[in-house]
Amino acid sequence: MTDVAAEAGTRLKTITWQDPLPTARLGASMSGLEYLTAIKDGRIPGPPIAAHFGLRWERIEPGEVEAVAEPDESLYNPIGMVHGGVAATMLDSVVGCAVHTTLPAGVGYASVELKVSYLRAIHAGRGEIRAVGRVVKEGSRIAFAEGEIRDAEGKLLATASGTCAITR
Repeated sequence: MTDVAAEAGTRLKTITWQDPLPTARLGASMSGLEYLTAIKDGRIPGPPIAAHFGLRWERIEPGEVEAVAEPDESLYNPIGMVHGGVAATMLDSVVGCAVHTTLPAGVGYASVELKVSYLRAIHAGRGEIRAVGRVVKEGSRIAFAEGEIRDAEGKLLATASGTCAITR
């Protein structure tokens, strides 16, 4: 029997982030579109969760956002593929942030429901994955949005629909 631990080798991944609370307080004084655009442009720090997944914002528009990440093997589950929670987190992020782009300063949101459908496995070493979220229906107390993740070749990997409560 082979010593799997010795064969596997040790890897190291360093993750750095800034205290998210000052950024969140600043964000409350900006519209969602202004806040997310400032994060995308690097004028204010992004959320710590983005550092864990290597997530970066590519496009921020009213009612629609796009983010990319290149998963590595540190995100694998025990059966050798990217954990489904990574896709769910990316989808929750783009669905929620799409809603956030429609909100004025001082108004927030909270995810209350997210349904994810996993269509294909995600593996490291196959390039970036791209998540897009778009608002389906805005409301004064609740908003509905959908999202999808595609691989570098454009193949659909996962989809989601989500509901966000609007908090004032």
